Amino acid sequence: MDSPVKIPYESFIKIDRKSETSIYLQIANQLINAIQRGFLPFGTKLPGTRTFSEMLEIHRNTAVAVYDELSAQGWTESFPNKGTFVIGKDQEKPVKLNDFKNNLQNYPVSTGFSFKTSNILDNPFEHSNCEYVFNDGVPDIRLTQIGQHSRFYSSILKRKSNQKALGHYNHDGSEFFKEHLSQYLNLSRGLPISKNNLLITRSTEMSIYIVSEILLSAGDTVLVGALSYFSVNMIFMKAGVDIVSIPIDEEGIIVESVREACKKQKIRMLYLTPHHHYPTTVALSAQRRFELLELANEYGFIILEDDYDYEFHYDKSPILPLASADTNGMVIYIGSFGKSLAPGFRTGFIVAPENLMTEMRKYLGIIDRQGDILMERALGEMIAEGEINRYLKKSLKVYQERRDYFALLLEENLGDFITFQRPSGGLAIWLEWNIPLNLMQLSRNCVKDNLFIPKTLLYQNKGLTAMRLGFGDLNFEEMNKGIEVFSKNVKGLIG
Repeated sequence: MDSPVKIPYESFIKIDRKSETSIYLQIANQLINAIQRGFLPFGTKLPGTRTFSEMLEIHRNTAVAVYDELSAQGWTESFPNKGTFVIGKDQEKPVKLNDFKNNLQNYPVSTGFSFKTSNILDNPFEHSNCEYVFNDGVPDIRLTQIGQHSRFYSSILKRKSNQKALGHYNHDGSEFFKEHLSQYLNLSRGLPISKNNLLITRSTEMSIYIVSEILLSAGDTVLVGALSYFSVNMIFMKAGVDIVSIPIDEEGIIVESVREACKKQKIRMLYLTPHHHYPTTVALSAQRRFELLELANEYGFIILEDDYDYEFHYDKSPILPLASADTNGMVIYIGSFGKSLAPGFRTGFIVAPENLMTEMRKYLGIIDRQGDILMERALGEMIAEGEINRYLKKSLKVYQERRDYFALLLEENLGDFITFQRPSGGLAIWLEWNIPLNLMQLSRNCVKDNLFIPKTLLYQNKGLTAMRLGFGDLNFEEMNKGIEVFSKNVKGLIG
């Protein structure tokens, strides 16, 4: 065995004297790492505390504390007049220093075991450092009254009556929040529900994942719009179902095509975004909603109704959800609440009959048992005190002005090349190109001028060249600059 003074401890023990972690613990952890990875094998004699402290330029009391920590954790054993030795299994071939230094300073590049990989769940989202960004329609966090939201949250945190909630959480969600949310949905969306029909989730995607886990099996057939939300399609594909696309027109999904699909095969589910179809923003007409409910009752398929942006409507009152007219329990309604608020105050929810809700709570208890009782309480109080309605009224006025201005800029700069309808709600505009245009090339060219257009906004195939452009998080100045760059690069491509 090498002499303890020959082992170059100072070469692999690195001390960060600015760290909040004490120096003795930093050193002890690195020595333990060396023992675990075989560089200091069984029987290795450590240098005396005086020698060790001189090597690392630390106080001797620190070295004593290091050795005490190693002994307390069972990694070393000390013998009077002999020294301190590493405890463990003997090794025939101790690890060489060069190999060990690489292993110590780098986390493993890959696993030592095999596992299943999924191309289906590859992250489609891109990120950019461009100053200007077009997205698919998100609220502007700059409009949120973060100070007001924080006061609600802070007062709840300080309230003694809520201290019990910090130590125990009912994974069914805050009863207070569910009570007020059910009343809010009843008044705003015509859903005659109670808190027993609600499941609180983190997001729309989590809601759909829970629904698919319970209601879908491999080989089932799910109908979606001919253009649909890619994240939802990924969830369905992961469930192993067959996805069948149904064409969309200016009144939403075509009911006759749904009927023809039902005649050909057993349909398990129809996924809809009826308020504003994603990505085209068209609203499903009242007549077609009625016809789809009749078809669901006739053929026994589930309607999964996703009202992802119901809060944002401008020109007229929105058509009530299909779930508000469902009397036979064929519709599962999912949505988001507080989408216009600060990100930490947003939540998802599922509305369904109580027998299904019982099963859903089991799944939520596994994947999100803790939840966020304080945030839910804050949201409940914001509903009870009317804060939600006051804030929505203010923000909707701003978003409507942005929609109108964004539409005006598109018409003035690109009106000869595109066709679009000003949406009655939502935070994005769907535009179709009247000319042949390589959208991926357009996106790459715009990046060079500091404008980022993610590939998830581009829709191009043999019969369609279209884009979904969000305006919600852009002020007038940003819109002007973004459209200026956009228009310049479009015209550069075509001429």
